[in-house]
Amino acid sequence: MSARNPGVAFDEKWLSNIYVNLPAIKRRADTLSTRRTVKKQWQAAWLLRAVTCIDLTTLSGDDTYSNVERLCFKAKNPIQKNLLKSLNMHDKGISTAAVCVYPSRVTDCAKALKKARATDIPIASVATGFPAGQTSLKTRLEEIRSAVADGATEIDIVINRQFALSGNWQGVYDEVRLMKEACGDAHMKAILAVGELASMVNVYKASLICMMAGSDFIKTSTGKEGVNATFPVGLVMVRAIREYYERTRYKVGFKAAGGIRSAKDACTWLSLMKEELGEEWTQPSLFRLGASSLLGDIERQIHHYVTGRYASGQELPMA
Repeated sequence: MSARNPGVAFDEKWLSNIYVNLPAIKRRADTLSTRRTVKKQWQAAWLLRAVTCIDLTTLSGDDTYSNVERLCFKAKNPIQKNLLKSLNMHDKGISTAAVCVYPSRVTDCAKALKKARATDIPIASVATGFPAGQTSLKTRLEEIRSAVADGATEIDIVINRQFALSGNWQGVYDEVRLMKEACGDAHMKAILAVGELASMVNVYKASLICMMAGSDFIKTSTGKEGVNATFPVGLVMVRAIREYYERTRYKVGFKAAGGIRSAKDACTWLSLMKEELGEEWTQPSLFRLGASSLLGDIERQIHHYVTGRYASGQELPMA
C-alpha cells in the first residue's frame, strides 16, 4: 500500500463552483472503450497486472466456509502454474490483491489463507451496513471494529447516500471521519454507490469529501445498484483524485467494482488509470478491481495466448 491519506479539515468552499461537462466526459470515455486493445505479449502482460489488482470477491447470502476457502486458494494461485511457466512468470509470486468478504466470513478467510500459505494476501471486508448503509452509525462503527478485530486489513465502507442527496456534505465528512478512526491500521475504501447519487456533480463532491475525511481509496459501487462501474463515472472520480493530489500531495487509490467481467474491460480500466493519473496508479497499492467472475475471463485469454485455443469451463477452476 502507498502512504496513508490522513485527510484534511472539512472545507465547504472546495465544493463550490463544481461543474461536470457530461458530453465531454462521455466523449473522453468513448475513446477508452472503442479503441483497439493491446495484443499478443503486451496484452498478456497487462492481464497479469490486472490479476494483481483484483479484490477477489464473494458477497452472497449463501457464502459458507467451503466457498470462502476455495476463493482463498484461487487468490493464491489465480492463474494455472503451467500457463505462468510458459510465460516465464511462475516464480513472480502472482496473486490477487486481496480477498473480499462479509464481516462474518473474515475469520473463515484468515483460516483459509493460513491453510493456503497465503497470509500475505490482505483480507478486505465490506462493512457499515453494506450495501444500503441504513443501520445506525453506532452499529456501523462497531461492525468495522469487529471486522478489524477478526483479521480484516482493509475495510470497504459505504457512505450515507441520504446525506449526499440532501447536500449534507458535512454529515458525510463527519461519518466517514469516524469510520476512518474505527478502521485503525486497516486501510479504508469508501464506496460512493454512484448509481444512487443522482448526478456526476454529486459523484465528484462525494469523491472529494471521502478523501478529505481520510479515505485511502474511493470505490465506485457496492455491485448491488442498478448502475455500477462505468467509464464516465470512473473518469469523474479519478479526476477528483487528481485534484486532491494536486492540492494536498496525498495519493488516494481508486477501486472499480460492479459489473466488470471481461479481460478487455480490465485492460481499459488500466489504460484509464495510466492516462489520467500515471503508471503508479496501475499498481495494486493504488488501483483495485472488485470482481468475482473477471478472473475467469482473464485466465481464458491467457490460456488462448499460450495455447492458441480457448479453454473449456472444466479446464479452468472457478472460471
